[in-house]
Amino acid sequence: MKTMEGYRGFLGLLVSALLLGFLAVIFALIWVLHYREGLGWDGGSAEFNWHPVLTVTGFVFIQGLAIIVYRLPWTWKCSKLLMKSIHAGLNAVALILAIIGLVAVFDFHNAKNIPNMYSLHSWIGLVAVIFYAAQLLLGFLIFLLPFAPPALRAFLMPIHVYSGLLIFGTVIATVLMGVTEKLIFALKNPPYKDLPPEGIFTNTLGILILVFSAVIFWIVTRPQWQRPKEPNAVFLQPNGSTPEGNDYSMTGDFGNMDKSDVDSEAARKRNLKLDEAGQRSTM
Repeated sequence: MKTMEGYRGFLGLLVSALLLGFLAVIFALIWVLHYREGLGWDGGSAEFNWHPVLTVTGFVFIQGLAIIVYRLPWTWKCSKLLMKSIHAGLNAVALILAIIGLVAVFDFHNAKNIPNMYSLHSWIGLVAVIFYAAQLLLGFLIFLLPFAPPALRAFLMPIHVYSGLLIFGTVIATVLMGVTEKLIFALKNPPYKDLPPEGIFTNTLGILILVFSAVIFWIVTRPQWQRPKEPNAVFLQPNGSTPEGNDYSMTGDFGNMDKSDVDSEAARKRNLKLDEAGQRSTM
């Protein structure tokens, strides 16, 4: 395994991210089980409470792990296809949990005759889920399945990386808006402005989520912690060239196109050139 530069720093931040994410999930559970009505599936407040729990678990914690999975040095021996599958699998789990959380919200609102989709939190949240699903589907079709042309993969890779980080940042902002909105609506006596124990506890949950996201962003934007190129890897630009030392955007892990991704295309071009040479020799 190639030695990672700044390994101890990476390990410290990784442990911090895992601890912060796990604590955020535990805090979300304590919030709904201790301060709210618990968990259930009956159209009442207990069903709504699945929304924050599943959102923090899936859309925050698991999505954050999916983003940094390529950075784990213990996985650098694994094939790129295996790591792509793990990356896609984690994102799929996050999406499923987020959708279940959305269903819980709509069920609760409909049972209580509360209007749907009127707040900024709901607008941005639904857009984030839709774009996340589209990101996952396109990633599966373009980067996991072997059918997309290498030039198309190279062209879409920086867009895929940027949109993934943008969606994650949007999710964090939406979660913080949702936590604040829930506290304003739910805390009446004493009100939220008086900082009751539930308000302090849930504000702490928001801080955990924010710091977790900051650590994830820091890990994924350090070039020295990116997955090294495969020994036989070729970096393919959209114009077909392969300059040395180039890297895509902030998360260069995804910018390295393995030689296996371009072998079939290269063979096709070689065969085409041989055919053309044969035709010229017979003229």
